[in-house]
Amino acid sequence: MPNGLKTVILLGLLTGLLLAAGEYAFGPNGLIFGFVLALVMNFGSYWFSDKLVLRMYRAQEVGPGDRLYSIVERLSRQANLPMPRVYIIPDASPNAFATGRNPSHAAVAATAGILQILSDAELEGVIAHELTHVKHRDTLISSVAATLAAAILLAARGAMYAGMFGGYGGRGDGRDRGNNPIALLAMIVLAPLAATLIQMAISRSREYAADAGGAQIAGNPYGLVEALKKIDAVSKRVPLDANPATAHMFIIKPFSGAGLASLFSSHPPTEDRVRALLGGIR
Repeated sequence: MPNGLKTVILLGLLTGLLLAAGEYAFGPNGLIFGFVLALVMNFGSYWFSDKLVLRMYRAQEVGPGDRLYSIVERLSRQANLPMPRVYIIPDASPNAFATGRNPSHAAVAATAGILQILSDAELEGVIAHELTHVKHRDTLISSVAATLAAAILLAARGAMYAGMFGGYGGRGDGRDRGNNPIALLAMIVLAPLAATLIQMAISRSREYAADAGGAQIAGNPYGLVEALKKIDAVSKRVPLDANPATAHMFIIKPFSGAGLASLFSSHPPTEDRVRALLGGIR
């Protein structure tokens, strides 16, 4: 299934889950509540998430003459994108991310650690990956997914309190939904779990697409392949103290896990990404 279609379907599932959770937790007006809550939270993410995350990681803007700026400038021209603002994060762990609500208001940030361990060709692969995120508006898609998941968690907590203190009539027929322990447990536990799984699936799908797009912008996949291997190895020895809410933004999330744990990871396993880049099976 194409990544774009997969993302639309998954976002649709998240939205539907939010509306269902809102209707269950807050009664007959819950659908409206869930819809309005999603709009308000997405509006905030759209306008302010980039400023918040750059401040969170103490990112410092750099300009012409800097090595990172020169690479971003050259690849932006190759990708036919507006020049984003460029930042360096003062952290020894190797990583990078892109943020911003659209290509005209984008920023690319890389840690001091990644600049130390990567060659120019490898760094170009990383930056091309991040510029693909900008081109595909993945930062906005990820923010929307994270916001919807957070709203579902809020609605689930509302359902919990409703069950504790008598619940809501729901359909207006006098039935107390708090008296149905199976439905209440499903809303409190399963709704947030499903939301997390869907959010992580969206993130993994966008990472594969950004890898492929980055290889196209850079002209070959080899720089990115070697960069992913290096970042994955070094970041496990020198982990980044990342906020879990923003971990999906980075090119690699350390200790993402394997097997069942990979379902809850925002990134595919590095070895799978390498195989995909080199033409293997994901």
